[in-house]
Formats: sequence, structure tokens, C-alpha cells
Amino acid sequence: MNTEHFKQKLDEELSLLEKQLGDIAQEGDNGIWTAKAPEMDVMSPIAEPNEAADKIEEIDERTEEVTTLSARMADVKKALESIEQGTYGTCEVCQAPIEEERLEANPAARTCMAHL
Repeated sequence: MNTEHFKQKLDEELSLLEKQLGDIAQEGDNGIWTAKAPEMDVMSPIAEPNEAADKIEEIDERTEEVTTLSARMADVKKALESIEQGTYGTCEVCQAPIEEERLEANPAARTCMAHL
């Protein structure tokens, strides 16, 4: 298996994830990403009441997206570490090789097709 090919794909995905997270979140000192709040300039007395609710809903949506992107980033980093350790492409459940077509579709896959 050409691990350099998968390392390149994983590095590209990691860069994309970092950009996406940087657009909607900020990374804390502990490495945990937190959603950035949208501008809350709708709290004036003349603001429409629904605008504040919309902003709160936007924060909730960003938080969900940050959770999803952070989890994916963790999987990508784990895959990159496994390349360095020489264990990349091995199913975490049965230790069998992960199918190459599965890795092409998801380079951060941690299990073979039998253990999806």
C-alpha cells in the first residue's frame, strides 16, 4: 500500500478542516474548539424579537458543526499518527488490513468493511 498517497490526502483534509474550523470557531489553549458567536447587534430596543432568536439558533448550529468537524479532525490526526507508527490501514477491531478502496473513500477509516 502506498501510505505516502494517503498521507498526502490526509494532510490536505487536515488543512481544509483547520480552515473550516477557523472560520466558525476558535481553538482554546487546551486544543478544544469553541464556536464563535455571531455579532449580536440585534439587542437594541428597536430590534425585531425574532432576530435575537435567529442569532441564538445560529450559535447552536455552529456548535454542532464544530463538534462534527472536530471529531473528523481527531480521526484524521489519528490516521496520520498511525502512518508514522507503521500501523496505518489496519482494522482496529480485527487487525486485518483495511480494504484499499475503503481507504480511498475515507483515508481516516479505522475499521475494515466487516466492522463498519
